[in-house]
Amino acid sequence: MHDDRRLTEVRLDRFLRDRIAPAVYPRTLPLRLSSWDAPDEPVPALEALRHEFTPQEHGAAWGRPWSTKWLRLQGEVPESWGTADGTSVEILVDLGFSGDLPGFQCEGIAWRSDGTIIKAISPRNQYIPLKLLGGGMAVDFYVEAAANPDLSQNWTFAATPYGDKATSGSEPKYRLGRIAIAELNRTVWELQQDILTLSGLMHELPTELPRRHEILRALERMLDIMDPEDVAGTAEAGRAALAGVLSRPAYASAHQLVATGHAHIDSAWLWPVRETIRKCARTFSNVVALMDEDPGFIFSCSSAQQLAWMKEYYPELFGRIVDKVRAGQFVPVGGMWVESDSNMPGGEAMARQFLEGKNFFLAEFGVDCQEAWLPDTFGYSAALPQIIKAAGSRWFLTQKISWNQVNRMPHHTFNWEGIDGTRVFTHFPPVDSYNSDLSARDLAHAERNYRDHGRGTTSLVPFGYGDGGGGPTREMLAAAHRTADLEGSPKVRIGSAASFFTHAQAEYEPLPVWVGEMYLELHRGTYTSQAKTKRGNRRSEHLLREAELWSATAAVRAGHSYPAAELKRLWRLVLLQQFHDILPGSSIAWVHQDAERNYAAVERGLEAIITEAAGAALGTGNREFLLNAAPHERQGVPALAAAEPVPSGQPVAVTETNGGYILDNGLIRAVVDANGLLASLMDYATGREAIAPGESGNLLELHRDTPNEWDAWDIDAFYRRNVVRLVEARSVTLERGPGPEGLNAVVVVERMAGSSAVTQRIALAAGADSLAISTVVDWQESEKLLKLGFALDVRADRSAAETQFGHVFRPTHLNTSWEAAKFEICAHRWIHVAEPGYGVAISNASSYGHDVTRNIREDDGGTTTTVRVSLLRAPKFPDPGADQGRHELQVTIRPGASIADAVEEGYRTNLAPRLARGAHGVQPLFTVSNKALVIEAVKLAEDGSGDVIVRLYESLGERSTGLVTANFPVTGARAVDLLERPVDAPGVTAALDSAELTLRPFQLVTLRFVR
Repeated sequence: MHDDRRLTEVRLDRFLRDRIAPAVYPRTLPLRLSSWDAPDEPVPALEALRHEFTPQEHGAAWGRPWSTKWLRLQGEVPESWGTADGTSVEILVDLGFSGDLPGFQCEGIAWRSDGTIIKAISPRNQYIPLKLLGGGMAVDFYVEAAANPDLSQNWTFAATPYGDKATSGSEPKYRLGRIAIAELNRTVWELQQDILTLSGLMHELPTELPRRHEILRALERMLDIMDPEDVAGTAEAGRAALAGVLSRPAYASAHQLVATGHAHIDSAWLWPVRETIRKCARTFSNVVALMDEDPGFIFSCSSAQQLAWMKEYYPELFGRIVDKVRAGQFVPVGGMWVESDSNMPGGEAMARQFLEGKNFFLAEFGVDCQEAWLPDTFGYSAALPQIIKAAGSRWFLTQKISWNQVNRMPHHTFNWEGIDGTRVFTHFPPVDSYNSDLSARDLAHAERNYRDHGRGTTSLVPFGYGDGGGGPTREMLAAAHRTADLEGSPKVRIGSAASFFTHAQAEYEPLPVWVGEMYLELHRGTYTSQAKTKRGNRRSEHLLREAELWSATAAVRAGHSYPAAELKRLWRLVLLQQFHDILPGSSIAWVHQDAERNYAAVERGLEAIITEAAGAALGTGNREFLLNAAPHERQGVPALAAAEPVPSGQPVAVTETNGGYILDNGLIRAVVDANGLLASLMDYATGREAIAPGESGNLLELHRDTPNEWDAWDIDAFYRRNVVRLVEARSVTLERGPGPEGLNAVVVVERMAGSSAVTQRIALAAGADSLAISTVVDWQESEKLLKLGFALDVRADRSAAETQFGHVFRPTHLNTSWEAAKFEICAHRWIHVAEPGYGVAISNASSYGHDVTRNIREDDGGTTTTVRVSLLRAPKFPDPGADQGRHELQVTIRPGASIADAVEEGYRTNLAPRLARGAHGVQPLFTVSNKALVIEAVKLAEDGSGDVIVRLYESLGERSTGLVTANFPVTGARAVDLLERPVDAPGVTAALDSAELTLRPFQLVTLRFVR
């Protein structure tokens, strides 16, 4: 029996390959070709079509990397073709596809001569129905062919020059394949889909099940009935032989799958943003063409940015999308500007992802997305549930946690509880993919893998080729229709994400709960890779804060025109860079070069806005003022105000000792030894020594960094076993001079990190509670990781790391596999470790990766808690030149620090004092009576009314009360959501010009003050 089955399967595979596949298109006729090569970057279609097209040879090599070739295809369809029942005429276009994976190689889009899009061309979607060309038997249209190189390289992670136009060379990468008129035999194609569905299902069923043998025998009968010499003539009989097994209904207990079309298109990754724009046009044109053929087909589309590109660059296609949205087939989901990283964007940036995304969908389509949609992001911040709810959304979807290296999440459907107690209904599709092809393998895996059987009955399956685009195909729709009610298979229903969530939420009560962050046990290197991109993000976030604050202040105080449109443009540009392959540093060189240019443009634009707004607010004069955009008082200047600075206190005393230096400002005392290491750090308020006995701070360590795979993405735990401690300095010298906060003392340390020169400036300022360390590195390493460590005399069983609108605690011990997996963690502006009564805060200006370890000292039984900041990496894939060159990275260390001190230190490190000249100071628009309540943003309302929006959060993880008062004329105040719509906010009592707050730990509140 076993050999009989195997032989039948071999026979079937060959019959599919050698008989069925060729009979799908029994007749083909080559087309006449002519072409024009774009000289550099892509051009709009109507511009390309104006050029002279010259004869093009079939089978010719074409396409230097990243180039574009325009092909003109011409011919006449033979009169008899497509006239028989079950046949039609299509155009087949093979651009020279290598393998059959779409999105990672050459691809194209077909255009009519009037500049309207027909559909796209990709490895598994090579056809264009003749009827789409406008009628008649003449063929005359164009294909815009993109010679995108395949940087995936079968995921061997080898260094490649193709990620940068400057190094990608000029040799053609492809050779034109079959480009022809073809007659489609629809009956043979349908038989092919029948066979694929049944054969796939058979292979997924246990061998002992009768159903498997039933399918096998039906396939045998089909093979016996079919005439291999006349496939077309016997295809109908072949289908009839399979009709019985295809019509057997599914079991009543079969798992239900809601299949929603999808095309997860990375907004940049192994291609630049400019190519993503074309990928979106290709994919969306395919989608609307499929919708025309199948009115039941539904497609879920996230990322407002991508649809904004369609509106700007492909307005005719965008109009077709709008029509399909109205028809309920093209469904916007997610409500974010891009599918961003969720670990590293600041709180306000995450709020703006939803504000900009949801407002775009509302304005363009009238759709208020209820689901957050992040299928491919590298872990999920514990602050996200509150942000989702504050945006007016209810549901969350991802599947990326299925990539965990060690631990498996216990549920696929559950409530996710964030740091403030907010819960959001969450689903992980058990298919473990956002790129399903609806094969029997995928469907069976979804059913077997689902961890909530007996409680829930339904899961979601996003289907369609993604990452590089492509989307659903007609073969996938055929599979969906055949498995709608098929014995042995889950029941598949094409539907929207909202229909799934509504059903799942209604049937599954009470839900299990997952509390805290959803840490991805993979891709930990993304907290560090491409340091310049991360610095650009952090700097942009804080410049945007300043620009909005001072522009709003100038508008209210001086009638200055608020630059709403320019601020929106710059915000959207920054939000794009937060896409989950740009900010994490996991893209090709081209992408990160673009990001650096974008950040430079953002900085220029925001500095101009700040300068203009500050000038309007301060008036014309020559007095010097400090503009304090921080939410805390600074040098005698109130938060969010401008005033003349107050001297910071006594100058720093410096004593030379044993080749090193003692720095003392009366608040803290630091000892820098002869090798530039921090031998001692003490604050006078507690009298405690922060540095562990026999240990040091400011210790640079150089690790071997050779992850098993996913170079730019991953740091593997074994990196710790290969380390060089950089304890020897080339020189340690003293430099003194005035700084922004009074008289400084600076110790300059020079050393080498491998082949990379390092210069550190260890600075103590008058009146400062912290020691600042600037590390300048000329980074020339390959596959190395540079960390900066501080060994602290603190018995901390957990660390606190800033996240959006609060902080998250993580154990420092390794009691369980869940804790051991978090050997590299993400922190925003600060990380804090403490024992009862004493703590130390370490802040940073642009670093996100950290690790915290603890050990018991044998000599005195004390505990050393070591905090290390990951400064730089040097992965080889996908950008072999990643992070090479000069970097400047800042950290501070503050001994004797509470969580409140850590919050203040984080803002201090990232919001440098800004000096400006004018006639008078500026009072803050808002004051808050409790420092625990931190103002994160002040801006004018999105609707142009002139109302003032203030967003704040409880920062200490405590129940906190306070009064927010507007210091300008208002007619009322009310709580609003992130989209600035009125809401009932617990703990908020609004009055005429103030709001009394009683907030739970980490609660986020947005207030609107009406002018």
